[in-house]
Amino acid sequence: MAAWRSAALLKAARRWGLNRDGVVGALLFPSGDKRWVSTSWSPVGAAFNLQPQQQQRREAARRTGLFGVAELTCPEGFQEAQEKSLQEAERLVQKACVTPPGKEIVMIFDQLSDALCRVADLADFVKIAHPDPAFREAAEEACRSIGTMVEKLNTDVDLCQSLRKLLADKDVMRSLDPETRRVAELFMFDFEISGIHLDEEKRRRAVNLNVRILDLCNEFLIGSHLPNKIDKHILPQHIRHNFVIEGSYAQISGLNADSPDDLVREIAYKVFLYPNSQQLNCLKELLTSRNLLAQLVGYDTFAHRALQGTMAQTPERVMQFLVKLSDKLFSRTQKDFEMMESMKMKLNPIKSKLMPWDHPYYSGVLRAERYNIEPSLYCPFFSLGACMEGLNILFNKLLGISLYAEQPEKGELWCEDVRKLAVVHEQDGLLGYIYCDFFQRPGKPHQDCHFTIRGGRLRENGEYQTPVVVLMLSLPHSSSSSPTLLTPGMMENLFHEMGHAMHSMLGRTRYQHVTGTRCSTDFAEVPSILMEYFANDYRVVNQFARHYKTGQPLPKNMVSRLCESKKVCAAADMQLQVFYAVLDQIYHGKHPLEKTTTDILKEMQEKFYGLPYVPNTAWQLKFSHLVGYGAKYYSYLMSRAVASMVWKKCFVQDPFNRAMGDHYRREMLAHGGGKEPILMVQGMLQKCPTLEDFVDALVSDLDQDFETFFMDSE
Repeated sequence: MAAWRSAALLKAARRWGLNRDGVVGALLFPSGDKRWVSTSWSPVGAAFNLQPQQQQRREAARRTGLFGVAELTCPEGFQEAQEKSLQEAERLVQKACVTPPGKEIVMIFDQLSDALCRVADLADFVKIAHPDPAFREAAEEACRSIGTMVEKLNTDVDLCQSLRKLLADKDVMRSLDPETRRVAELFMFDFEISGIHLDEEKRRRAVNLNVRILDLCNEFLIGSHLPNKIDKHILPQHIRHNFVIEGSYAQISGLNADSPDDLVREIAYKVFLYPNSQQLNCLKELLTSRNLLAQLVGYDTFAHRALQGTMAQTPERVMQFLVKLSDKLFSRTQKDFEMMESMKMKLNPIKSKLMPWDHPYYSGVLRAERYNIEPSLYCPFFSLGACMEGLNILFNKLLGISLYAEQPEKGELWCEDVRKLAVVHEQDGLLGYIYCDFFQRPGKPHQDCHFTIRGGRLRENGEYQTPVVVLMLSLPHSSSSSPTLLTPGMMENLFHEMGHAMHSMLGRTRYQHVTGTRCSTDFAEVPSILMEYFANDYRVVNQFARHYKTGQPLPKNMVSRLCESKKVCAAADMQLQVFYAVLDQIYHGKHPLEKTTTDILKEMQEKFYGLPYVPNTAWQLKFSHLVGYGAKYYSYLMSRAVASMVWKKCFVQDPFNRAMGDHYRREMLAHGGGKEPILMVQGMLQKCPTLEDFVDALVSDLDQDFETFFMDSE
């Protein structure tokens, strides 16, 4: 554990039940059974390897609400919190309209943003993750009310005029610091993309379109996860057990991509992706409404509107990037498909043509056969507690940060297996809180994500409002004989999501409007993807990967095999992402679309992927990223390119280099969205990358010799 560096931090440690050595007393280490643990864990490691009932709870703890929000002890509390938020917003709007041009205007706008986001952001998480339907419904209503208010404010002429006066006063603007100027410009941008310059009737249309788009997004999202059903008698008897049977029907709720039975994957693909007319109409109206809104407020397409302020800047540049990347990948992708088809022919010579439902399975078979990476061989070394301890070690060495489990108050959590972490810097003290909602439960979405619950900002009294986030995973529970054990993929996902969390903790901006991950989408994924590189470096993995029974470290050659295996069929995997990104750009490009969304899917699949379109399927109806990443799905690829460049320039020689860690915090993490994304990248890399640099970084990863990392560390 890192030594305590200040009296303030020591005081904080005592508050959390820690002694001078960072060892938890009875608070987290009861004298109960610890048969799983063969090594000594730091507080965070132990907290995640103990079952909830093994952790002592505070006696006579005071009652509070969700996330410590006093009103949220019951679902009805959302109405009270929402009303308080809207009342505060009204007060701040009136104040903004009479305040003369100056820095105070920006501060008032940010207070207004914070007042609304404190309810809306929290409700965004609760509406999908809370196990109680009453809480979910109340949160959904709060989201709708706050969202409607935001759209009205974005077309409030008087409110906009107060900001416009500031931006027009050149002397005052020159006197502001760069972050304040940028935040002022970002608030004005929000007005402009909402049509503030339009006449009253058109502004009303813009508000109505925004509200309708919100409803359509929710409808599409729900529809994208709904199962399809088929008469069970159509299915061969010997495969029915692979699906949920309800009465006379088999429910197909996914692609069964890991099934070793080709027929199971084929049926799942054809049934799950069978077109649904209601979902088709929903997507069509969503895309049309987005285009109407974009053109109403002065943009050629929705993509042009969505890409303002991003690294890519325009849809034309996005398509240039995707086409250049596709051209570089083409021959490699064809070789990957040939390898997969040869494997299929070997295992199923009667029906050996490679189809879209085969790609995930046979690429996995090739990796396993070539490198013997059966997940069950790795899981015993990746207990959840060990992985959390690994993150703790990495953050401590790289950034001077430690993670500590903190006991929640009664009523603060929505499920007893959620863990609360305090994030502490050796000099700056408490940075914020991470709630870890890691385990599977009925009704919980099967997705890994990061949610901002409260953004960081400098309050009016000079204190800093610490950020609060949730990391949501879908990990298995521990058993009577072992703690939760992660596959290598789960471990990598954990590191990825923790990258988002650290961005939120360290993006300590003055304004919550640009705090942490509130930045352009194609930059927001950089810190999380960069963490995947750390997760695949033996020098990092060797710090924590221990067998949960024997304490034996994970052999170096197993990590090497795992890393090398990821290059197998990696070109085809990346090509698939290019196809998805191109599809997203076409859908949000020029309207009316020249063809149906399904015909466009078929054409783009043949041009940018290579495996044949399957008749009577409509994969786009399950493309849930069209909601949150509309016109921005390319962001994953562009962010990965930046992360690759950062890794190779700054961390490949030494993943624990503190000087580079501080440089990374200073240049990329600290600004949130308070600085142009490309300027942050330029500051980190000491150069401004071109589209060719982005493409070359991605392609070079396909050839990266991971062994060189290991050899350098010996």
